[in-house]
Amino acid sequence: MSGLVFLKDQNYPVIAFNPNHYLIYKNNQFSFFKINSEKQYEMMDEFAIDSLLQFDSSQNHPVFTQFQGGYIGFVSYDYAAKQFTSVRERPQPAFYLGRYESFLKQQEDGWYFYSHADDAEQQFIQLRTLLSQPITIEELELTQACHPRWSKSEYANAFQQIQNYIVAGDCYQINLTQEFTAKGQGSLLSRAESLWNLTDAPYAGYLKLDDFELLSCSPELFIEFKQQQLITRPIKGTMPRFADPDLDAASKQKLQNSEKDQAENVMIVDLLRNDLSIHAETGSVKTTKLFEIESFNQVHHMVSEIEAQLKSEVNPFDVLMSALPGGSITGAPKIRAMQIIEELEGGSRGAYCGSLGYFNFDGSGRWNILIRSIQKFQDELSIWAGGGITIASDCEAEYQECFDKISAMLNLLNTWQIKN
Repeated sequence: MSGLVFLKDQNYPVIAFNPNHYLIYKNNQFSFFKINSEKQYEMMDEFAIDSLLQFDSSQNHPVFTQFQGGYIGFVSYDYAAKQFTSVRERPQPAFYLGRYESFLKQQEDGWYFYSHADDAEQQFIQLRTLLSQPITIEELELTQACHPRWSKSEYANAFQQIQNYIVAGDCYQINLTQEFTAKGQGSLLSRAESLWNLTDAPYAGYLKLDDFELLSCSPELFIEFKQQQLITRPIKGTMPRFADPDLDAASKQKLQNSEKDQAENVMIVDLLRNDLSIHAETGSVKTTKLFEIESFNQVHHMVSEIEAQLKSEVNPFDVLMSALPGGSITGAPKIRAMQIIEELEGGSRGAYCGSLGYFNFDGSGRWNILIRSIQKFQDELSIWAGGGITIASDCEAEYQECFDKISAMLNLLNTWQIKN
């Protein structure tokens, strides 16, 4: 089912399906599809993003941000970065936004059907009939083990070039990432639950668009839109978890006391404060949390929080697009960092380091940063990992940090390899 979406949405899980119209960007062009009178999608020759995104801020806002019906999609790193610099693009979808009037929401005693659609009752009957029948999903099997595209020496060479750029004054920090690739048959959706159970990430999600699948295990919030309030929670700083309580506590304390990670974190906080200030009321941008440690299944992260008050006349979608790509996955200064990333990484990131999320019809919403995420296009899988490089960084430690972040996911992925 193309356009099928799942969002964990910080423990307000939602499954959305059958968008009544959607916009997709692929192979350097936009396509706009809309449901016709026969309930079939037809491609429209002309479209305007404003006609797709219609917000009504007069609606009652829920106490907690959660999906209530609206627009769900993703913006790839490549699509966001090309606003500012030239980037290579993959043949897979780079942008998608669909209008979803019908969806399922999980509550304590099960999943409930919600709909704003005129034919909601008919949709419910069709869905109930569908779910009463066996549903088969082709199980994903890897035909090739997941392996890094770079050797350790290639990573070290890129690391040294960043150090040279920093010394020359081009940048203060670069988020250097490396790709791990594999080939596979079957659907990522068949393996989603095992990955989500492994990571227990608050901003996990899944999206399917024909022969493209995106599966996110992201722990990072990019922007939450709540009435006129904006909240962003950048992650910078990582240490591994340990089964031994004493070792785990020591790892957490090491991160808490790390001046290098604090310096990285505050650089990104300053960058995001600047990004948000463009659309915020004067004087409303505030750092509400700094250097807090949050623990996830595999790693400890250093997290800060910034809040701002959105100007009343500003469209939330414009805020999202102007702030992407997120500063925590580019570096500083932002545009020069993206140029250096394009030069050194040797390939496009695709969806990785973009954003997956939603806007409600009232303009509230929540968008993640697409880290700890797997993208599958046809039979090609990729997963990425990286970290911020500063003048104080150690190459060996930064290289190891990549594996600290995704080693458990890589190990699980490789158990799906077809046995000869």
